[in-house]
Amino acid sequence: MDLSITVNGIKFPNPFLLGSGPPGTNARVLAKAYDAGWGGAVAKTVSLESSKVVNVVPRYGKLRSRETNEVIGFQNIELISDRPIEVWLEEFRQVKKDYPNHVLIASIMEEYSKDRWQELTKMVQDTGVDGFELTFSCPHGMTERKMGSEMGEHPDLTEEVTGWVKEVATIPVWAKMTPNITNIREPALAAVRGGADGISAINTILSVIGVNLDTLRPMPTVEGYTVPGGYSAQAVKPIALRMVSQLALGLPKEISISGIGGVETAHDAIEFMLLGASTVQICTGVMLQGVKMVDGLQEGLAKFMTDKGFNSVQEIVGKSLPYFSTHMDLVARMKEAKRHKAGEASRDNEWAQKDITEKTAELTSN
Repeated sequence: MDLSITVNGIKFPNPFLLGSGPPGTNARVLAKAYDAGWGGAVAKTVSLESSKVVNVVPRYGKLRSRETNEVIGFQNIELISDRPIEVWLEEFRQVKKDYPNHVLIASIMEEYSKDRWQELTKMVQDTGVDGFELTFSCPHGMTERKMGSEMGEHPDLTEEVTGWVKEVATIPVWAKMTPNITNIREPALAAVRGGADGISAINTILSVIGVNLDTLRPMPTVEGYTVPGGYSAQAVKPIALRMVSQLALGLPKEISISGIGGVETAHDAIEFMLLGASTVQICTGVMLQGVKMVDGLQEGLAKFMTDKGFNSVQEIVGKSLPYFSTHMDLVARMKEAKRHKAGEASRDNEWAQKDITEKTAELTSN
């Protein structure tokens, strides 16, 4: 089955992209992803001066299910790439030479300087990459240099920097949004005003993964200390779905969305697409499952399309958006349907008559 989709003039063999982060940290791992069948890859974020980037160890933390010990939440305090830009430029060229028909998106980030953003854009563009992702959303570390979400939390800066890049970029540009904000549509619309062709959402959620009760130190602990970091994995998916749907309902129709956040299965990815994402990025899922997880993603998408009668991936995008409404409208629809039992079950006084877990189950739709 044909799983390809064309977004911003770029044809992706399938809508599944390796998300920016450790899975795309050099040319070797990018090559493995392409060989495994990924539709594209967003490389780890690069900047002009790697010497300013110093990562720490340990830099990851896991939240596990009490019942199964499965990883349900993942936190990182990792920064952008600490490899020299000169090395990255050579590897971008080599990857595009070896995989000319595979999509390579360069993730870039810089300090608040028009000259630096435009210099980086031109240098990377000359290597033959297919598009840019502007990282306005890294929630930790880089913010101490007024980068990442320090820009993305301010729509005026997001618009201005996007405009700087678009002045010199001749390839599509996605702006990556931070979820650590009240209304994600505001910086997204600002990026669109700056000329962005698409929006990527979401990046990780600022968090503290836990506290070691023996040492009394928050984790992950580096020489006894830590900083809040970015939270990901399946626990963030409902938040990401909400924000992607808000973007899809609030942005101009021609603006594409790349959905990110807690995707581990084809079911997860399809949910993002139904809510408006044309492509879906996976990072933490790959870190936990490996690049071969793309097999299951493709198989699951193909089966869904066959079962539901979809002839193309594009037909799926946004299919569930018309079913969002308001609470007042839900009440009106419920009354109109005259579902007496459902209506009476919503009354608060009935909570005292049954066990709370039983009552909760009655009011749950899945």
